[in-house]
Amino acid sequence: MPLHEIRKVRHEIVMRALQVRAVHDVTPRMRRITLTGADLEGFHSPAADDHVKLFFPAPGTAGTRPVLAQSGEKAPKHLEGMSKGRDYTPRRHDAQAHELDIDFVLHGDGPASTWAAHAALGHWLVAGGPKGSRIVPDDFDNYIFIGDETALPSIGRRLGELPPQARALTLVQVADAGEHQPLPSRASVERLWVHRGNAPASDGSGLLQALRRLCLPDGDTFIWGAGESRVMRAVRKYLEEAGHNEDWIKTSGYWKLHEEDED
Repeated sequence: MPLHEIRKVRHEIVMRALQVRAVHDVTPRMRRITLTGADLEGFHSPAADDHVKLFFPAPGTAGTRPVLAQSGEKAPKHLEGMSKGRDYTPRRHDAQAHELDIDFVLHGDGPASTWAAHAALGHWLVAGGPKGSRIVPDDFDNYIFIGDETALPSIGRRLGELPPQARALTLVQVADAGEHQPLPSRASVERLWVHRGNAPASDGSGLLQALRRLCLPDGDTFIWGAGESRVMRAVRKYLEEAGHNEDWIKTSGYWKLHEEDED
């Protein structure tokens, strides 16, 4: 395999009806929900920043098994009687136990956050995908992961998958110290946290300031970032202007300020 070969893989999109098996608060604002069901048979998520599209039942119907749409090349944007689909990261998948963990940021109103805040054993949702994976190899000298709370599921999963010889740095902006997560890893990891305080979640100024103070390590470095769209555009612009290899940067806008029907 060529050095640093980043591969893209497509998957057939399968729609799955899943039930809540367990609910655990990782931090005051981050809730981990373990989903289960026979429909998880054949589920495959090879990359840490994969996404499944989740559909949430209407209020008062969470205990009723939803009707599935047909599987195919594209996940539907809407399912009858359910919310518009939202993208979430598979935080952990245990094929033998038929379990899938999804982490939800509890931020107030919105179908996903509201569902997660009231999730109880036996409640249902529908998951579609992932539709594709971007597989980053373990042969880089360094890895840097940047983002806000919404990036933590991907960052946590990737750190857990890195081999012992890897070196990584995380730069994550959260509300306060109560939102720090352990983020265990076999790799050598430096974990940096930026506290937003009373500023809105869309304010990435502290994150950008911390990024500018970083000295990028020597060697080949892969940099991944996710969070509010405008903040991530600014992150990528800074990295490109700093001369970092554009092929080794991946940034994603996981959400947008004032997006219509935002969750």
